[in-house]
Amino acid sequence: MTAGDVHLLRRRLRAALTAEEPAVGTFVKLASPDVVELAAAAGFAFVVVDLEHSTLTERDAVDLVRHADVCGLPALVRVPEVDAAAVNRLLEAGAAGIQLSMLTRVAQADALVAATRFAPSGRRSVSLANRAARFGATPLAGFLRREQDDPPVLVGQIETASTDPLPDLLAALDVCFVGSTDLAVDLGLSADPAELRGAVDRVRDAARSAAVAFGGWAPARGAAKDLGLADADYLVVGSDLQMLAAGLRAAVREENQ
Repeated sequence: MTAGDVHLLRRRLRAALTAEEPAVGTFVKLASPDVVELAAAAGFAFVVVDLEHSTLTERDAVDLVRHADVCGLPALVRVPEVDAAAVNRLLEAGAAGIQLSMLTRVAQADALVAATRFAPSGRRSVSLANRAARFGATPLAGFLRREQDDPPVLVGQIETASTDPLPDLLAALDVCFVGSTDLAVDLGLSADPAELRGAVDRVRDAARSAAVAFGGWAPARGAAKDLGLADADYLVVGSDLQMLAAGLRAAVREENQ
């Protein structure tokens, strides 16, 4: 695989979503390309560059996506809303996919598809002057064919108890990602833990019925089961910032012993 072949990275990630073991990734919230390189070396299947809960700029995200591509690591970008122009720029930089937060309405899912697919399947604007199209080295017909065969991976985060019917909401996605932290807040932190687990199970069952990969976030791999993610296909574990903070705290405790 050569640098810039995001279509092969997408194909690899989709294959990982159907493997026996979950595809495990992590959130990237720091602007250093070293983080992406370390994640690739550690064996993560993907990273999610976080433009929702971080101070990263779009420029930072583009740089991280490009470095992940060089490392042969699929990089998705989490966005708080569908900004078609920004999504297009991220995909042109080589993002393997887009992860949309707070998905509650079919109209949001439709907008995500429209922003990530070329006509007639969507309304994404076409250009060959970008990394994904190898800066014009790939002819238009060939680029469109590769995009059709290996389109951006779409992840939707279900984080509220009230949404449009889940079968309709999930139909166009590759991954249904349950946001258990926001879902817990939406249900009320004092709610019975069984209520949260039941809500997660309903999302999982809907994903299975829709033949969509199921996933979510856990602070550590071992915590996935308690969060209802024991059989997740797409598991995001912690974040670079969380791991750094844990390592720094552990170093201080060790020094003080």
